[in-house]
Amino acid sequence: MRAYLSGVKVRIARAVPGRSAVPLVAITLAKGKPSAYVRAIADGVHEALVESFRVPPDDRFQVIRQVGRDELIYDPGYLGVRRTDDVVFIHITASRWRDTAMKRELYRNIAHKLARSPGLRREDVIIVLAPNDKDDWSFGLGEASYVQENAA
Repeated sequence: MRAYLSGVKVRIARAVPGRSAVPLVAITLAKGKPSAYVRAIADGVHEALVESFRVPPDDRFQVIRQVGRDELIYDPGYLGVRRTDDVVFIHITASRWRDTAMKRELYRNIAHKLARSPGLRREDVIIVLAPNDKDDWSFGLGEASYVQENAA
């Protein structure tokens, strides 16, 4: 598909058949960790998405927020899990076609990878999935990136 921006003809990228919509990952943790620690979390989450959700390795979109301790509010014992101030919130927006088994695999894989590097306690890893549909994504140009136009 072609479109015009300021009189310049550009090609609009469309989803490759058989590829799922890329996840968008928001990682929130307390300020004060070294950059290598934060990068290990980001890398571990992405590796788990590639392995468990079959995300292509080049589909990586992450936002990392480091907040003050007073801005990170959590129950340290909710559901019998003992959390510490090292708690990390991982919010993943991804297409809804994945089943419960695949989601459970992802949760285990992320917790395992983050325990290995940077050494997070599995209890301090909170993961939330926000499923959505193909028409919920726009990667620019004001277009629904994964929606194919009907031939007229």
